[in-house]
Amino acid sequence: MFRGSVAFLLAASASTVIAQAPAPATNAVVYAPLPAAQAALKAHVLFLASDAMRGREAGTPEYDIAAQYVAAQFYAAGLKPAGDAGGYLQQVPLVTYKAAGKGDFVWTPRGGTAQRLAFGVDYVPAADPAKAEVAVSAPVVFVGYGIRAPQYKQDDYRGVDVRGKIVAFVGGAPARFAGEERAFFGSAKTKMQAAAQRGAVATIQIASPNMTADGMARMATGYAAPRTAWAQADGTGHAEAPIASLGTLSPAGAASLFGPAWQAIAAEGAKEAPAYRSAALPGTLSAATKTVFAPAHSSNVAGLIPGSDPKAGGEVVVLSAHLDHLGVSKAGPDGGDRINNGALDDAIGIASLIEEAKRFKASGAAPKRSILFLAVTAEEKGLIGSDYFSEHPTVPLKDIVADVNLDMPILFYRFQDMVAFGAERSTLGPIVRRAAAAAGVGLAADPIPEQGIFVRSDHFRFVQKGVPSVFLWPGPANGGKAATEAFLGGCYHHPCDDVSQPILWDQGVRFVDINYRIAREIADGADRPVWNRDDYFGTLYKGPMAAR
Repeated sequence: MFRGSVAFLLAASASTVIAQAPAPATNAVVYAPLPAAQAALKAHVLFLASDAMRGREAGTPEYDIAAQYVAAQFYAAGLKPAGDAGGYLQQVPLVTYKAAGKGDFVWTPRGGTAQRLAFGVDYVPAADPAKAEVAVSAPVVFVGYGIRAPQYKQDDYRGVDVRGKIVAFVGGAPARFAGEERAFFGSAKTKMQAAAQRGAVATIQIASPNMTADGMARMATGYAAPRTAWAQADGTGHAEAPIASLGTLSPAGAASLFGPAWQAIAAEGAKEAPAYRSAALPGTLSAATKTVFAPAHSSNVAGLIPGSDPKAGGEVVVLSAHLDHLGVSKAGPDGGDRINNGALDDAIGIASLIEEAKRFKASGAAPKRSILFLAVTAEEKGLIGSDYFSEHPTVPLKDIVADVNLDMPILFYRFQDMVAFGAERSTLGPIVRRAAAAAGVGLAADPIPEQGIFVRSDHFRFVQKGVPSVFLWPGPANGGKAATEAFLGGCYHHPCDDVSQPILWDQGVRFVDINYRIAREIADGADRPVWNRDDYFGTLYKGPMAAR
């Protein structure tokens, strides 16, 4: 449960908050007068991205203060509480977990002598979110990328039986895969799920053949870094795959397992388009790892506008954004600013969510479908808050018809188009296009498909439940591409993502307006959104599908 009032939390954290007052010249810029709509949007960001919030890391008192602020704003906007126990907060139990010890890995070649692998040289162990101890002894099967994708004629499991065995795979996915699907298939979690479905007992990843001994040593220095999951009732974490990842093998470690065959595999991996051959290895790998856990807590914030239509009013359109950011970085050699304020990522997304809710109230016309405004926690730790909500929804999951996600709109230029990641996959595409056109803005294609953005933000947790979803960004026209590249290569995930950046608040108001139009059209549309026929993700996750 939520621990204490905002005043108590502010007092409790005062001893650790050292917020330096900006210089007068900076103040003059930051607090320069703006028109009312722009000032309202900026005011939320000024609070949420202030040094006093210390980066809003999930599990900290400052995040809890930010959540209470959003709850208060939802109340002021006239939203009904949609969290736990008649309130706006949905409690999200968290657990941090990390490797306890360096593990023990022993390879026994068939008919040979057992060889103990060396930590940091041959392997780096992985912590397991769901088990305090993992002990496996089984044959190993190499499955290349570890992907089965019939649409790309890729089946790395063809000709091998992995039941009861440890699956070894290399990272990534073939370059010929489309960007979003390449990112999805290249995920280690996707590969672990594929291995589990075929009866494997564990997985182990093989580092790139280009990994040097120094690179492996650097990886080993972070082996015990804490990670986060949402907590199960027994205090362990939720795992997305039912089998363990044992860790990572270095090229030297892989050579111990593969023997003379490793040279050919390494040479294949160095090619532009590797074509690996799956094969069982002649021997047994025995691996033991330990994990320790520590409880934590956080919360999502949820507010609802009930739908007015007697029939469609029970359906729910979700508008989401993540409230958390990275917190405070470790001290660097220069002793500079360490607070990751997260102004664009994603305080401005939360501010847009709040102002959009106010727009619905000001319109005087309730939407036909219900609209759930959802600020989620722990996105930066792995889409955890949205995953928890999708597994423990505060409205019936079957009634959720769409998610529109707002994450890090880059507002340094006057945008002329929008990117709606995932729009081409469902009937949300035409809806978004019409709504944007009504505001004088077109839709652009994904300008960075190689990044696989569609599978990397909170809306994807709804996709995994079969819900058509999109993720919105200002587009690449009129300097947008250069502005996006500059931010991603500069202040993204750094302390300089703060309100001193040249944010165009009038463009923030335009962004809110377009999102309001999109949400309104989805909510008032005659039909609920459905996936386009034969869309990969719609099919994979058994979502509602268009007839043709």
